[in-house]
Amino acid sequence: MEINELTTAEARVWRAFARGEHVDFRTLPDDDPADGGSWGAERTVRAGVLRALLLDGPRENGEVPSLTLAGARITGSLDLQYATVDHPVRLRHCHFEETPRFYGGRLRELNLSESVLPGLVSHAVRVDGVLRMTRARFHGTVRLAGAEIAGSLYLESARIDAPDAEGPVLQLNQATVGADLWAPGLRTRGAVRLTGASVAGTVNLREAVLEAPGGTVLEAPYLVVGASVSATCLRTRGRMDFRGARVTGALDLSGASLSRPGGTALQITSAVIGELWLFDGERVEGALRLRRARLDSLRLDPAMVPGKVYLSDLTYTALVPHHPAARRLPMLERDGDGYVPHSYEQLTAAYRRIGDDDAARLVQLAKLRRHRRTLRWYGRLWGRLQDMAVGYGFRPLRAGAWLLSLLAVGSLTYGLHHPEALKPSESLEFSPVFYTLDLLLPIISFGQETAFAPRGGYQWLAYVLVLMGWILASTVIAGVTRAVSRQ
Repeated sequence: MEINELTTAEARVWRAFARGEHVDFRTLPDDDPADGGSWGAERTVRAGVLRALLLDGPRENGEVPSLTLAGARITGSLDLQYATVDHPVRLRHCHFEETPRFYGGRLRELNLSESVLPGLVSHAVRVDGVLRMTRARFHGTVRLAGAEIAGSLYLESARIDAPDAEGPVLQLNQATVGADLWAPGLRTRGAVRLTGASVAGTVNLREAVLEAPGGTVLEAPYLVVGASVSATCLRTRGRMDFRGARVTGALDLSGASLSRPGGTALQITSAVIGELWLFDGERVEGALRLRRARLDSLRLDPAMVPGKVYLSDLTYTALVPHHPAARRLPMLERDGDGYVPHSYEQLTAAYRRIGDDDAARLVQLAKLRRHRRTLRWYGRLWGRLQDMAVGYGFRPLRAGAWLLSLLAVGSLTYGLHHPEALKPSESLEFSPVFYTLDLLLPIISFGQETAFAPRGGYQWLAYVLVLMGWILASTVIAGVTRAVSRQ
C-alpha cells in the first residue's frame, strides 16, 4: 500500500508506526468509543491499512515499530488470521465496526483496552506477552478457545453482552495463561467457558457480575489453577460449575451472592482444592454440590448453606470457623442424597482434630438418630429405647439415673409389701433394696430373687424391673462397644 492512497488520518498512523509513536485522535479525554459510529474521516482508519502496517509496514533504523493508536474508528475487518505479527498492537479507546480476527495468529502483544467491539475471534491465538482488554465492551462473543498467552490476560471491568449468541459469550476453553487471568469487575450476560483451561497464576473475579438466568454462568470443569481463584463479592445468576477442577490455593467465594433458584448454584464435584471459602455472603440460592470433592480446608459459614446440599464422599481436613455442632448439623440434614454416614464421620473428625470431643459426640448421636429413621419399625423402636435409656451410649449418666429411679420405686414398693418367702424355714432376711437390685441386674445375684416370690400386681412390677434391667444392660454394652470401636 502506498502512502498516497491513505487518508490524512491513516497517513498519520502510517508515519508514526515506524517510530513506535502514539497516535491519539481523541478530542476529549472522556470520549466514549460507543459513539464511534458517528466519528468522521478525521479519525477513521481502515482495517486494511492497519493490516498492511502490521505485516509489512515501514521501518526506521534504530527504532522499534509498534501500532499504538487511540480514539480511532476502525472500519472493515482487521483480519490477521494465521499471521505472525512481531510488533506490539495497542488499539485503545477505539470503535470497531467489524469483529477483529486473530484466529491461529501469533502476536507479540495485544491491547484492546477501553475499546468497543462487536466481538473477537481469536481461537488458538498465541500471544508472547500480555493480552489486555481492560474495560473493553463487546456486543458479541469473545472467542479465545485454545489460546496460548505467555503473560497475563486482563479483563478487569470488561463487559460482554451478547444476548443473541449461541453458546458461551466468553470462550477460554483449553486456553493456557502463563501468569494471571485478571478480571475483577467483569460483567457478562451469557456463559463464560473455562473448560480445561490452565492458569499458572491467579484467577481474579472479584466483584464480577456474571448473568445467565436459568443457565450456566461459569463452565470450569477440569480448570487447573496454579495459585488461587479470588471471587470475593462475586454476583452470579446461574450455575457455577467447577467439576473436576484443580486449584492449588483457595477458591475464595467470601461475600459472594450465588443464585440459581430451582437448580444448582455451585457445583464442585470431584474437584481438588486447597481451600474453599464460603462466608460473609448471602445465603446461596439454589443447590450446593460438593460430592467427591477433596479439600484441605473448608471455611464455611452455616448462614450461607442453602436448603439443599449434596455432600456424598466430600472430604476435608479442617472446618473453620469453629461453630457449635448444633449449627453444623442442619447442613447434613438437608443432604439431597439422604442419610450419608460419611458426612457425619467427616464432621466428627473435624471436631476431634481441634479437641472438641463434646461436639464430636453430638454429631455421632445425630448420626445414629438419623440412621434410625431408615430402619424398619422394630429397629426404630429398639433404637428409640437405646436413645431414651443412654443416648446410644453417649449419655452414660442417663443409665445411672434410670437405675436409681427404678431402684427407688422397687425398694419402696417391696419395702411396704414384702413378697412371700418360698421356703420360710430356710429364707434369708428380706432386703427390698437388694431384692430390687437382683431384679434389675441380669448378671449379679444377691440370692433375694430366688428366695422370695411376689404375687399379683407386684409380680408384674418384678417383670417390668427385669425387662428394664436387660434393656439398660444391652444399651450400656452397645454404647461401650461403640466407644471402644471409636478409640
